[in-house]
Amino acid sequence: MLLKDKVAVVYGGSGAVGGAVARAFARDGAIVHLVARRLAPLEAIADDIRQAGGRVQVGQADALKPDDVAAHLEAVLAASGPVKIVFSAVDWGDSQGQNLTEMSYQRFILPVERGLKSWFNVGGLMARHMGENGGGVILGITANAAREAYTEMGGFGVACAAVEHFLRHLAAENGPNGVRCCWVRSPGSPDAPGVRDAWMIHARERGISFEEMHREAARDTPLRRIASLGQVADAAVLLASDLASSMTATLANTTGGAQVD
Repeated sequence: MLLKDKVAVVYGGSGAVGGAVARAFARDGAIVHLVARRLAPLEAIADDIRQAGGRVQVGQADALKPDDVAAHLEAVLAASGPVKIVFSAVDWGDSQGQNLTEMSYQRFILPVERGLKSWFNVGGLMARHMGENGGGVILGITANAAREAYTEMGGFGVACAAVEHFLRHLAAENGPNGVRCCWVRSPGSPDAPGVRDAWMIHARERGISFEEMHREAARDTPLRRIASLGQVADAAVLLASDLASSMTATLANTTGGAQVD
């Protein structure tokens, strides 16, 4: 087990990515604390983890509110001790589907503001906490649009790029205290509900199956497939583990070679 007995907090744990990462962390031995704004969706994921033999607790907090983040950290400390791993999959809001020239500034800036504010609150507090308690790993997730330009992305790609650079700065400042900061760059997993729904719409419009849509989306990647949620979560486990102890201010590229570093 790569994460045996390490305390891990997963923000946005009720979502598809957060849930997959939480399950993977628990599978590899971590004591997982799931946190989101609503408790009910977390309980379903926690039940899955417990049934698989994992250790998990749930908590309620809004990552956009620094007092919530601080209060939740205190609760985790009381229950399990110092946090060694944090993964944020907080929803930033979506502004895709329209050209920049047709979009209001308010819609454009939504994911940028939410992404940076949630990361400022979670990343800053956790970096201080970990630095005072022997170090740890701060992890996030971004998308291809952080580096590659697409049409009708709104503020999403800008938000991904901004969050990646925030984590680079956080890594540079807190590395001397034993804190690593990394992220997984995902292509958008076809088994994630939002991605799957979008693909299904495009597939129906073109009269092709979901499997044909997947093959078409993957045809220009060296592996000819798009990473699943489980594969993205496995990359997060690797980054969180001591096997990645020399990695910081960098990413695990799960795009199947769609982006070549």
